[in-house]
Amino acid sequence: MKFTPHTAEDRRRMLERIGVATVIDLFAAIPNDLRLRQPLPLPPPLSEPEALQEASRLAALNRHTSQLVCFAGAGAYDHYVPATVDAVISRPEFYTAYTPYQPEVSQGTLQSIYEYQSLVCRLFEMEVANASMYDCASALAETAHMVRDITRRSRVVLSAGINPVWTEVIMTYARGLNIPLQTAALSDYTTELSGLNKLVDDDTAAVFIQHPNFFGALEQVESISKLCHERGTLLVVAVDPISLGIVAPPGSYDADVAVAEGQALGLPLAYGGPYLGMMTTRRKFIRHLPGRLAARTADAQGRIGYVLALQTREQHIRRERATSNICTNQALCALAASVYLATLGRTGIREIARQCLAKSHYLAAAIAATPGFHVDLSIPFFNEFVVCTRPTAAEVVAAGIEYGILAGVDLGTFRSEWRNLLLVAVTERRTRSEMDAYVGFLRKEFGQ
Repeated sequence: MKFTPHTAEDRRRMLERIGVATVIDLFAAIPNDLRLRQPLPLPPPLSEPEALQEASRLAALNRHTSQLVCFAGAGAYDHYVPATVDAVISRPEFYTAYTPYQPEVSQGTLQSIYEYQSLVCRLFEMEVANASMYDCASALAETAHMVRDITRRSRVVLSAGINPVWTEVIMTYARGLNIPLQTAALSDYTTELSGLNKLVDDDTAAVFIQHPNFFGALEQVESISKLCHERGTLLVVAVDPISLGIVAPPGSYDADVAVAEGQALGLPLAYGGPYLGMMTTRRKFIRHLPGRLAARTADAQGRIGYVLALQTREQHIRRERATSNICTNQALCALAASVYLATLGRTGIREIARQCLAKSHYLAAAIAATPGFHVDLSIPFFNEFVVCTRPTAAEVVAAGIEYGILAGVDLGTFRSEWRNLLLVAVTERRTRSEMDAYVGFLRKEFGQ
């Protein structure tokens, strides 16, 4: 029996008050060709075991990283997730991660957010971290709004080395916020300093770079930072959090805002989400920081307690006064990152970063020695690199599946002129035998 709270007379009176004749008139803004004019062609209902069987059948059509040896990256990486992560985040008191409208009731949730912020600040060597954003793309896009408010300048310069998917999100935000964007070109897969120098002027709010960038290359961050700050321009950098085990953290080269995709810190690949946007900045910019900020304090009796010290958008904060329209955070994913960092510690993160670096360079050198493939080994990189392929990258990826190998990311899916470029990533999970098998597959299939 359907639950129908309104009678026909109720609906008639509401429509009359609104000023339309029928319910259909409420959808006049939707084009006719987009309207559903017949019931959805849904299959008949299933029992619970039947539904589980059907879902399992559909899932079996996929190939996942327990079946394929993964050399794909481009923002999502096949790192090992310690058992401690799922053990902690699966606890019911954490698993329902929503903060109530009286947040101080949830002391455990607030403490977990506070601990996350503290760990992120230590990892990035930055002064302040928020409670997290949706992902790195949203963190970058929110930063575009933030830097304009801080500097009162209008333009933002984006390095062409930023992940194209993240750039699209920044562009979407920028159109709505009327933020002019300019692109700094690359040379040998890194931001060209002479071109960047011409773009940065007294109306440039910030320069955005990714380090390591989308192509895996390490940017000249010290030089870019100096160029920006000599002109009063802010530096925004998106980093790989695992790389910070051996790569200089953003605080060391005076980044003004540093963000990251936190998926590498204990989150599964999971079809691209949910992930974790990590965001840090300087203390003096704290009032411009989007999202939420948890803090530790003491009550009148001196007892330690946790509070939401900053909320930039909530029901009690007017939209036009908010620094951001994001009024949530990825609390459960942030907790996973906290458990991951606490489990491994500084030494563990450094060891994982060292393995990623060593293994990726081993594979790059082996591929570079394979006929039909080229890797520019003079370009410094962390754990990801571009392979120029004689066959199209799409052909390499398709052939690799037959060998049980996910060979990388076909860059031709982003631009047609990149169809012979393959982006290859190596994490600590890859073994020497797997990497040798990868090279063997290339030589067997394409080495003639």
